Amino acid sequence: MASKNKPIRWGIIGAGGIAKAFLLGLNGTDSGDLVAIGSRNPTKASLKTDFPGARIHGSYEALLADPEVDAVYIATPHPGHAEWGIKAAEAGKHALIEKPLGLTAFQAEAMFDAAKKAGTFMGEAFMYRLHPQTQLLIDVVTSGVIGEVRLIKTSFGFAMPGFMPEHRLYKNDLAGGGILDVGCYVTSISRLIAGAAAGKPFLDPVKTLGVAHLGLEGTDEWASAVLKFPNEIIAEISCSVSVQQDNVLRIIGTLGRIEVKDFWFVSGPRDGSPGTFDVILRDGKKQTHGGKKGKPLYAYEADAAAAAIHAGRQQFDAPGMSWADTLGNLRTLDKWRADAGLEFNIEKAPKRGGTTIRGDKLKAPRAGALGKRQITGISQPTSKVAMGFEYFPSFGGASILLDAFYERGGNLFDTAWAYGAGRSEKFFGQWQKSRGVKRDSYILIGKGIHTPLNYPDQIGRQLSESLDRLQTDHVDIYFMHRDNEEVPVGEFVDALNAEVKAGRIKDAFGGSNWSRARMDAAIKYAGKHGLMAPNALSNNFALAEMVNPVWAGCVAASDDEWKAWLKRRKMPVFSWSSQARGFFTDAAGRDKFDNEEIVNSWYSPRNFKRRDRAVKLAAELGKTPIQIALAYVLNHTLEVVPLIGPRSIGELENSIEATGIELSREQVKWLEG
Repeated sequence: MASKNKPIRWGIIGAGGIAKAFLLGLNGTDSGDLVAIGSRNPTKASLKTDFPGARIHGSYEALLADPEVDAVYIATPHPGHAEWGIKAAEAGKHALIEKPLGLTAFQAEAMFDAAKKAGTFMGEAFMYRLHPQTQLLIDVVTSGVIGEVRLIKTSFGFAMPGFMPEHRLYKNDLAGGGILDVGCYVTSISRLIAGAAAGKPFLDPVKTLGVAHLGLEGTDEWASAVLKFPNEIIAEISCSVSVQQDNVLRIIGTLGRIEVKDFWFVSGPRDGSPGTFDVILRDGKKQTHGGKKGKPLYAYEADAAAAAIHAGRQQFDAPGMSWADTLGNLRTLDKWRADAGLEFNIEKAPKRGGTTIRGDKLKAPRAGALGKRQITGISQPTSKVAMGFEYFPSFGGASILLDAFYERGGNLFDTAWAYGAGRSEKFFGQWQKSRGVKRDSYILIGKGIHTPLNYPDQIGRQLSESLDRLQTDHVDIYFMHRDNEEVPVGEFVDALNAEVKAGRIKDAFGGSNWSRARMDAAIKYAGKHGLMAPNALSNNFALAEMVNPVWAGCVAASDDEWKAWLKRRKMPVFSWSSQARGFFTDAAGRDKFDNEEIVNSWYSPRNFKRRDRAVKLAAELGKTPIQIALAYVLNHTLEVVPLIGPRSIGELENSIEATGIELSREQVKWLEG
């Protein structure tokens, strides 16, 4: 690791044009030196002349193993950023990663999680963000000289000399096109200026509308988007790799405008030559700013990374790209791409195959990470929590969490026919098939017949569709997603028993959001007719009692009457929203009035008292209130299986940590009050 205040010893992964640009910057600073380069073509004659004096490693792995390297600059094409960023952190190396940090925000979250665990620096290399002239631009915006900012208009577009399908800017397998390569710049500057106008490091748009032209390679050759920010600023942005644009940043206010030519070069070329930008007032008067000779453009990001490393910081300070800034930028790009229908082949299951985000095969489950328990009626032990993943828009995002959950010992998965119009079931089927996961190594929860299709004759039809999507011949546990009290309960029991007899439901079935009376009636009917009875429930069960339904038709099982019923029936409850959907994430306890769902469903004097107790116990145990909420469910005397829906590796790790919290019966009762 780097010695304090000594020059950072840099290694570069990848030897293309951007690597040479970074070296030009590094040579213009005293904060670091290039000591090694990793290349998959180490005998290439130009390496020695392009990177004089650097040790040449014949693989990226060898570079990461070099003890003389403190930090790496990752200059591979976009698809390699996540793999080598994570591997760099795991090797104990600080990492400056060329933009975009990852293909998606989901990848970036996994990368930051790796750096967080390793205690290493990781930053996204938007070189213009760290140039002094960018700060000068911010200062002019905040000075009020152009009044209140209303519009931002900017482009970054150029024309390649003809269509070249193998070039990285066009090639689908290299995530080509404009949005990720240069659209990330126009998105970044818009978020920066909107934030500056609000007195913040950046702002994320509240609405993104994107379009693109997809060429023969299926990559975006030109694209545009409109962003609306919470302070009512609207940004019109565009990018291209086959259309030359004027590439002027225009910041338009009530008193005038600012114009910056080629803002990503901060108005000047890479070598540090002077650049300027203009303020043009409504009366036509012009003010010119900048023009001061500086260091080479890329020197500033090298200096900022070195300063962060020496200070023990893991991310850039503003106006550099902090982790939150990077995630916000990528989420905006994700939405732009989704609107444009742009998903790269390498993000899909057939192309990615069985490799994880690290570029490796799926690892065997880690013993003890999540722990196992035997649930009544289930034929094999399950992980303490079940993971749902209905929020992910693509296989690439879902597979990151599915891989992580499985490798940490998770074997219980929550799916439903209605989630994402079947999208999440398809993702799970693609995942288990591409990873070669054996069917007996996981337990699958399926759900069907959601309103308005909650009729007995829909069970078999929907289950057939689900099994086809899931690429399996059975689910282990099946829940009717909603009840329909206009239908005699026996008709549901008969339909479910038919599926059990056919082997398509293996261990258990029951109701999700069913009342006690209907569950009792179903059990009675089954007993009278010699059939398998419902033996599981999937209602809400949490430390916070649901005041009003989160969604229409939802039923909670957290009150005293329900607890007595569950105890008498000895029935496991697979609890959705077991942590009350964010109610416990706010330690202060009273400032979520802008979240209508939380206010409507969870705000009550009794729940506030319980949250206050969770906050107190969390402080005593060195945990968080949301972890205490999950621990309450896991340590309850009733048999409760929490269904969790992490949207990032960090959220998953937080839940896994909570599974290891042991609460006494007295502590559980005290939390209930």
